[in-house]
Amino acid sequence: MPYKSFGFTDEQVMMRDSVLGTLNRVLPEAKILDLEANSEYPAEAFQALAEAGWLSLPFEEGHGGAAASNKDLAVFIEALGYHHAGITSAFMTTVIYGGLHLQFHGNEWMKRELLPKLIAGKLRMAVGYSEPSGGSDAAAILTRAKRDGGDYVITGQKVFITNAHVADYLVITAKTDPEAGHKGLSLFLLDTKLPGVTIRNLNPMGRRTSLPNEVFLDDVRVPASHLIGEENRGWPLLMRGLNMERMLLAAASAGQMIKIIEIAKDWATQRKAFGQTITQFQSIAHKFADMAMMTETARLHTFSVADMLDAGEDPVLETSIAKTVATEHNMTVADMGVQIMGGAGYMDGRMSQLYRDARVGPIGGGSSEIMRTVIAKRMGVI
Repeated sequence: MPYKSFGFTDEQVMMRDSVLGTLNRVLPEAKILDLEANSEYPAEAFQALAEAGWLSLPFEEGHGGAAASNKDLAVFIEALGYHHAGITSAFMTTVIYGGLHLQFHGNEWMKRELLPKLIAGKLRMAVGYSEPSGGSDAAAILTRAKRDGGDYVITGQKVFITNAHVADYLVITAKTDPEAGHKGLSLFLLDTKLPGVTIRNLNPMGRRTSLPNEVFLDDVRVPASHLIGEENRGWPLLMRGLNMERMLLAAASAGQMIKIIEIAKDWATQRKAFGQTITQFQSIAHKFADMAMMTETARLHTFSVADMLDAGEDPVLETSIAKTVATEHNMTVADMGVQIMGGAGYMDGRMSQLYRDARVGPIGGGSSEIMRTVIAKRMGVI
């Protein structure tokens, strides 16, 4: 299936081709499988993105960035997702999740000192919101931060924190007013090397080059200057980037679907049974048709909401739909890819890895259940 652009500019097509050229060189398929087997972060590929200037994409020109549009970012993330979910997560956790908090909400020190290091690939970030008591209800966290002179003392636990083990800083949520619900939430920039911070890898089903972690905070003293925004005003800061996050998660899933179809097609067109290639059987051919329809549907939603965001709209309904459709279709397409390849798909390799990687899509970044609630509310039915 030829790659189809959705009104992409020549520059966006060149960007896609350029980043894929870089990744094909520094992160070939054999290396992806090796990193996955050893649960290793794709450090070399991440650094290659930095050296090529890609970490600057979403930042304002005044901060050394490229001021990329939402459509630019969607094209870029789809390309990363197509190549490998682990490099997508490496980019997203540092640049999108961590870095944009610094740009939009950080103080002058954070913008002046940390953003240039981040763009240069010399600083990695992640975000720590979810806790053992729950992830979707961000206002119900149990982590506490108490002011003590020039510091805040933070105690609590975070869980499922992607790439915390390689991060220099985490953006974490903590309650500074435990009785105030979401109005008592604050954001902090946490140096992962501070005394009292313990980070422990978890053992996920997939995406093993971007491991989730438990983070334990035992009376960690964080300078008051590392408060992001104002005390008790963290909730609006968390809400600001949700549309972009959902759009980019949809883009990443769309990229993975394109890759799954390519791998399955390459295999199936060479596989013969009963004297003909298996793609001649309607049961296989129709699976490819279904995979193509789901992929194009996800891409249509993704680039539509990117255009809406670039037009200045606030498409909460549409980004929630895009994220849900793309991640759920990705899971289904991966399942079909395994089924087409049979035993070869089930064995350890790229297809089984893509199948495992797809499963987290409807869970992370807002579960499909939460997305459906958001959609229903926007429809006015609840």
